[in-house]
Amino acid sequence: MAGSRAGSFIFCVALASLVAACKPDNKFVAPPPAEVSVALPLQQTVVPYVEQTGNTQAVNTVDLVARVEGFLTQVEYKDGQFAKKGDPLFKIDPTTYEAKLKQADAELASAKALLLQAEAEFKRQETLLRQNVSAQNSYDQAKAKRDSNRANVENQSANLVIAQANLDYTGVAAPFDGIVTKRLVSVGELVGATSPTKLATIVQLDPIYVTFNLSEQDVLNIRHNLADRRLTLEQLNKVPLEIGLMNEEGYPHKGHLDYVSPDVDATTGTILVRGVFANPDRALLPGFFVRVRVPVGLGAKSMLVVPDRVVAEDQTGRYLLVVNKDDVVEQRRVKTGQLLVGNLRAIESGLTAEDRVVVSTNGRAIPGAKVAPKQTTIQSPAAK
Repeated sequence: MAGSRAGSFIFCVALASLVAACKPDNKFVAPPPAEVSVALPLQQTVVPYVEQTGNTQAVNTVDLVARVEGFLTQVEYKDGQFAKKGDPLFKIDPTTYEAKLKQADAELASAKALLLQAEAEFKRQETLLRQNVSAQNSYDQAKAKRDSNRANVENQSANLVIAQANLDYTGVAAPFDGIVTKRLVSVGELVGATSPTKLATIVQLDPIYVTFNLSEQDVLNIRHNLADRRLTLEQLNKVPLEIGLMNEEGYPHKGHLDYVSPDVDATTGTILVRGVFANPDRALLPGFFVRVRVPVGLGAKSMLVVPDRVVAEDQTGRYLLVVNKDDVVEQRRVKTGQLLVGNLRAIESGLTAEDRVVVSTNGRAIPGAKVAPKQTTIQSPAAK
């Protein structure tokens, strides 16, 4: 009985060993390649531009001042109101200046009457002298009196003009279309007592200037490209410009070149450039920080573009991740161009139309690693 049990035990052990020997060994199985989205670069017709930053600047800004002394009697606008050229804004008490105008007018009339009398006496003495009836000194006295009265008429005429101008200065009007700032004086206040008193400021907003700086190299390139088109000086001053505010996409405001400084700033190596832009809705205010786009030439060329977000940069420069024919990720060095509408970045060199650009990776596209590319497309702004 004991021998039977021992035999059974030995049999079980042998069977267990046989089963263990038949079990396959554990082996490492590599995970499948990471799935990444790839797309061929989009081909677009692009006008080469230079991109800069600048500031808006008022075409005209004038301080409105009281040029004559008096008490302010009226303020004829609301602070911040738009005024058209010639609109009355301030009124100074004109009483004294109206009286001075009447006085100057009366003095001129008196001087003209005296001149008329002196001319008649001069003609009489001239006739008597020719007839040897009157002495030479009488003639000389009549001539001197006539000339003196003639000069007095001129003097009184000038006084009348000054009196009229001072009366006109009691009304302060808008010199051009613009926004008038808040008033700096109150009704009843004495102004212009010792020197011209600043009353407010008027700012012209339409059109508006944009000033920025271009490098010497950029200016030379632009001149060279535009000279090839044989443009006249007037046409050069109409080179189109585009600007955008910090919260705007692209460059929605259109204008043209207005002025280029005749000299280069030796400290910065740049040239001051100015453009002028229509601003009928007064969306642009002086002092705004803007992005400026200047065409390098007037001709367009076909370029490859990719989403700006897929362009990476390191210490060596900018690059894209592309998937080669063996589905292996490569790092491709590229030269980038301007940023286009739709956050698309133009690629000037380093990329071909057949390259599959990695556009979505979730961090799983590593240079040198094999991936499972998923084909997609880059949409142009017009297709959105």
